[in-house]
Amino acid sequence: MSDSYSITQQLFGTLEDGREVHEFTLTNSNNAEVDIINYGGIVTAIRVPDADGNVENVVLGFDSLDKYLSGHPYFGALIGRYGNRIAGGEFTLDGTTYELATNDGNNHLHGGEQGFDKRLWDAEIADGSLKLSYLSEDGEEGYPGNLQVEVTYTLTDENELKIDYHATTDKATPVNLTNHSYFNLSGDPSTQILDHMLTLSADLYTPVNDELIPTGEIAPVEGTPFDFTEPHAIGSRIEQVEGGYDHNFVLNGPQDSLRSVATVYDPETQREMQVFTMEPGIQFYTGNFLDGSLQGPDGTSFVQHAAFCLETQHYPNSPNESAFPSTILQPDETYQTTTIYKFSVRQQ
Repeated sequence: MSDSYSITQQLFGTLEDGREVHEFTLTNSNNAEVDIINYGGIVTAIRVPDADGNVENVVLGFDSLDKYLSGHPYFGALIGRYGNRIAGGEFTLDGTTYELATNDGNNHLHGGEQGFDKRLWDAEIADGSLKLSYLSEDGEEGYPGNLQVEVTYTLTDENELKIDYHATTDKATPVNLTNHSYFNLSGDPSTQILDHMLTLSADLYTPVNDELIPTGEIAPVEGTPFDFTEPHAIGSRIEQVEGGYDHNFVLNGPQDSLRSVATVYDPETQREMQVFTMEPGIQFYTGNFLDGSLQGPDGTSFVQHAAFCLETQHYPNSPNESAFPSTILQPDETYQTTTIYKFSVRQQ
């Protein structure tokens, strides 16, 4: 780490029960900054330069705790125990059926009514990183086992936001952790991201039913609007996808190996974001449910398609799909995975 690397801490707000929420600002030698609060492990801002040196925030978020407490679509949050959907809000494990909250129609979404995004995490600044810890107790949101979770955020001098996930359990349980940041590389959330160019290292994807639950099929992207193996503008074929993109892509390359899986480029500002992960899948979401009712700190309304998400993950509904890679963590195992979001400027 360089001498100019720093993490500062300030009070962000207070929960109803009096517990304090703090905001941590990670700064590197390039004056890139990432703001994170220990409520929900939420990334509230990522400030990086464009081709002209303008440093702007490239994620959607708020500047007050009250806005995060009054409801939002998981802006920047840590998601758990299970990112994405579980059909019917239930799964069977070792002969026992576990009932979960149905907080997305008939289905379970992002850990339930009080997922990891709505929990206050213990925070520690260590070795130039921000380490967040949380104990999810046996039975929380219907899940079995005491799950001890640690998530470490690091901002490197290469303008990489590195997220390391670590978890252990005392009973077999599904675990699928991710971060739900909403990106707009233009730095202007009043504009849509439909002109951003996306490349995804994914020859396959998991088709979904009308409730966005995977059908169980793993299908080729070739010849479909899901083919981003070569760069395409996000909006170039979005009208062919009912409701917009909200799909899991099956990533190429060996699972558990950190590899480059996605690149997004904004032609206007020349900002580029590269995604590296050890996960087998990534959920590409185009902010379809944003409707202008939520506003940023400067009063900008977050309209439909004002941002995109690339949530690294295992596949949705894996506990009910035996052919999908397993998300079950056993007591003698350690859940360990890394995702990196790297920001740069593409030289013309």
